[in-house]
Amino acid sequence: MSMKKNKPIGIFDSGVGGTSIWKEIHRLLPFENTIYLADSINAPYGNKSQDDIIDLSIKNVEKLLEMGSKIIVVACNTATTNTISILRLKYDIPIIGIEPAIKPAALQTYSKSIGILATKGTLSSALFHKASQEFTKDISVVEIIGEGLVPLIEAGKLESPALISLLQKFTKPMLAANIDYLVLGCSHYPYLIPQLKKLLPENVKIIDSGEAVARQTKYVLEKNFLLNDSKQTPSLQFYTNAEISTLKLLLKEYHPSISIEKKEF
Repeated sequence: MSMKKNKPIGIFDSGVGGTSIWKEIHRLLPFENTIYLADSINAPYGNKSQDDIIDLSIKNVEKLLEMGSKIIVVACNTATTNTISILRLKYDIPIIGIEPAIKPAALQTYSKSIGILATKGTLSSALFHKASQEFTKDISVVEIIGEGLVPLIEAGKLESPALISLLQKFTKPMLAANIDYLVLGCSHYPYLIPQLKKLLPENVKIIDSGEAVARQTKYVLEKNFLLNDSKQTPSLQFYTNAEISTLKLLLKEYHPSISIEKKEF
């Protein structure tokens, strides 16, 4: 069993965005070994067909299993909302998903108006629709597709005029609707928080799912007796099938304790 505990947590995303989830997992579970796959060559998943999203998710899970993962974290909203039930049926391994944090926003809003910024693939999924129906009955919800944001984040253009212009356009209807919560429905989007804070009033709270995913990962590891109880320096591996420059930028505070490589998968 102790050998199994030492195996890594496998994490995948359509690109670099899921590193926002990885950071929360690493903060909560600092001794866990991790392997992260950035499928940037296929980013974004949000405008692909469900069949394509399923095929890509299976490819990533297979790769992480091949690399010895003891648990899989789907650090991509679009992949979770479109494939999580299929992956859980197909694989005999704990699989954690990520969904937009609609529930806390809906429960805590005073203005009874919330904004959701997500990809088309997430907003049009059955799982998202179900959660939205369940928690937002008496609440006004402004759903915005963040078209064009993921490619800019993948390119590391976090302060570019193009990115700021898109955010101005996307937040305009939210401001008009007097939202007091903005739900980020894509794991890339936490990297937009500094820019969003400049565009939104101070009373608007921005929430993402990273911390909740980390807590759920810890809970599932404990429940399955898979928590790594060694206090050794962990192996923290990142692989991308595109250029490594944006991963290096987003993870700069973790150098040199991590390894980042380009790999075909």
